[in-house]
Amino acid sequence: MSQQRRITIIGGGLAGPLLACLLADDGNEVHILERRGDPRAAGYQGGRSINLALSARGLQALDQVGLKREVLATVVPMRGRMMHDTNGRMAFSPYSVIEGQAINSVSRGGLNCMLLDAACSRSNVRVSFEVQITDINVETGSVTWTDADGVSAITEADLLVGADGAGSAVRAAMHAATPVDAGTEFVQSSYKELTIPAGPGGAWQLPEHALHIWPRGHYMMIGLPNADGSFTCTCFWPTKGRDSFEEVATPEAIVAFFKKNFADAVPLMPDLVEDYLANPVGPLGTVRCEQYHHGSTTVLIGDAAHAIVPFFGQGMNAAFQDCLRLAATLRDCADQGEALAAYNHTQQPDGAAIAEFSLENFIEMRDKTGSRIFRLRQRIGKQLNRLFPTWYVPRYNLVSFTTIPYAQVKRRTQRQQWWVLGMSLAFIAGVILMILWILGTI
Repeated sequence: MSQQRRITIIGGGLAGPLLACLLADDGNEVHILERRGDPRAAGYQGGRSINLALSARGLQALDQVGLKREVLATVVPMRGRMMHDTNGRMAFSPYSVIEGQAINSVSRGGLNCMLLDAACSRSNVRVSFEVQITDINVETGSVTWTDADGVSAITEADLLVGADGAGSAVRAAMHAATPVDAGTEFVQSSYKELTIPAGPGGAWQLPEHALHIWPRGHYMMIGLPNADGSFTCTCFWPTKGRDSFEEVATPEAIVAFFKKNFADAVPLMPDLVEDYLANPVGPLGTVRCEQYHHGSTTVLIGDAAHAIVPFFGQGMNAAFQDCLRLAATLRDCADQGEALAAYNHTQQPDGAAIAEFSLENFIEMRDKTGSRIFRLRQRIGKQLNRLFPTWYVPRYNLVSFTTIPYAQVKRRTQRQQWWVLGMSLAFIAGVILMILWILGTI
């Protein structure tokens, strides 16, 4: 039932080019408008994490545009979490009891370039870089913009897609027409990135097939492996107050703080002080949007609709699922308004669910992963998964290793919790009855 449409996508990051590929393959004419320069020519200038966690949902989308095998050749699989305590001891906790299940550390810049190459290889996709947008009309789907030479143009489209990130200009234009933006909720922590360089000969200086975590209560550091042997480390600390970015601000304070809290990492970070002082502190927040479309003309995907904190590794994967769902509804519905309503019906609850999971996982990673009791509970959950693989699957595994919609994952894990509670109570009652029977009281 697919029909050819003229579609404008604002944003040439990760989700925009992927969606362009999907829509072009269905016969649509697609124009991407991107404010930055072409990263393939000038080098990647994302300004954020250089690597991301790619899991089942993202791989499903990449497979549909023919990029899965190419991307997987560049990733570093992470099979679990490696916890570092204050004494430098490490404890590994696998993500899954199923052999081969892993999340993948992938280069953001490299993946962006692959997706742009794939989009530009399609004759019905055009990409304009270094664009300054001066007006967005969500009623008509038209965009007024100027190119790098200052030449103005107006692009008319049947559908306008906002893939322009957490600070989306498309979402702002939608909200001006009909309030949809419920606001951005910031957590009290921020982030700063550091690097553990590769060792001699490009060797990793830590076990490479793991996501490394230094949990320290109300703050933590994580490290993801890169294919070149380095690790990208991210500090998640309070913005102000005790043990915060505000407090740890001088060379002396930086060295003292790291030697006290991340002592095993310090010898691996020769440029610690220089990197710490040079790299910016970034905010962490959740964008909440009550509706992802405006009538039949404008729609949001990815961070523009539901930016989330990065603690479940699902930001990119959730955006890619948006792309699949939007392309499918446009393909299946002749009426564009019905297609956008159908997309909103599934994706808005999913966006709310993964935002909730991500905030909860922040607390888990920061406060609980260092606890032996917490790790015991995780091992019990994994054993239940091993014994009853169709009945009990941990939430992390449902999110990372399946493509079950996030809202369905939420409902399923709530049912599982009640089942486990019921079984536990039944077991305890059985033990009590057995003891009473042995004592001869019943």
